[in-house]
Amino acid sequence: MLSRASVLALALVFATAAHAEYPDKPIKIIVPYPPGGSTDVMTRIIGQKLQDQLKQPVIVENRGGASGIIGSEVVAKSAPDGYTLLMTGSGPHTINVSLFPKLPYHPTKDFAPVILTSILPLLMVVPASQPGDIKEFIKWAQDNKDKGNYCSIGPATPSHLAGELFKTMAKVDLTHIPYKGSAPALMDVAAGTCNVMFDSALSSGPQVKSGKLKLLGVATKERLKSWPNAPTLAESGLPNYEAYSWTALLAPAGTPKPVIDRLQNEVAKILKMPDITSKLAAQGAEPGGGTSEELAAFTESEIKKWGKVIKDGNIKID
Repeated sequence: MLSRASVLALALVFATAAHAEYPDKPIKIIVPYPPGGSTDVMTRIIGQKLQDQLKQPVIVENRGGASGIIGSEVVAKSAPDGYTLLMTGSGPHTINVSLFPKLPYHPTKDFAPVILTSILPLLMVVPASQPGDIKEFIKWAQDNKDKGNYCSIGPATPSHLAGELFKTMAKVDLTHIPYKGSAPALMDVAAGTCNVMFDSALSSGPQVKSGKLKLLGVATKERLKSWPNAPTLAESGLPNYEAYSWTALLAPAGTPKPVIDRLQNEVAKILKMPDITSKLAAQGAEPGGGTSEELAAFTESEIKKWGKVIKDGNIKID
């Protein structure tokens, strides 16, 4: 009986020989989350265009569960031929590795990066009645040690880790209050029960526009086109502060480079299409892009960055 390594080696030989005709059959993109979420919606938006360009069916399959581990493992153990791909996010791909000691896949060894597909900005929101700006909030938190708090959509989520990074860089002591999702957390921010929250633009943006929440700033490196008047945290006293969710397209490790290059090139074209950028904007996202090599470097930096935050904050998953 052939070992798994032998099977993968043979699959790689056949895949390499066939890459000139790629693709010649349907492509499956696995989303490691349940249907209906931002990643799922964006995958279907991009998948439809990819199908049109490659002239082959692109099937989106949801394999949610276990913090994204189930779907990610399926792709990690699939044949490296470009016909089973993963549309993942920051949690399963760069956060889980620091939370789960027995993760059944390695984010860099078991996957071949294709392209960063989207950035999902986090907004720093406070009660609408909160006076001042980011610097004044930091001053208040420093002067009121042990009295402040921040809420998140759940333990070890980008919302939580953004708050922990803020605590460290601003040198403030805020108690973390985890919730099961954005809706109940944002309600308590609006009510003043929570002092501050880092949340996606998709869920918190409408409440900012309605006046229920106040937007102090954005957690991205540069100001957002959708919120041009909102300062970044980096320009508000926290140099180099950056925290956001993102999605990326990956293939199993060993996928031939010509196949990776074809996928990267086609998706890069899609992300520049006006109708796609508007659809992503409706999901509170901005288009990604870049090369597979840039995604590889970005992945390594994200693993290192959030690994330190998790270690320093002694963050664990029950």
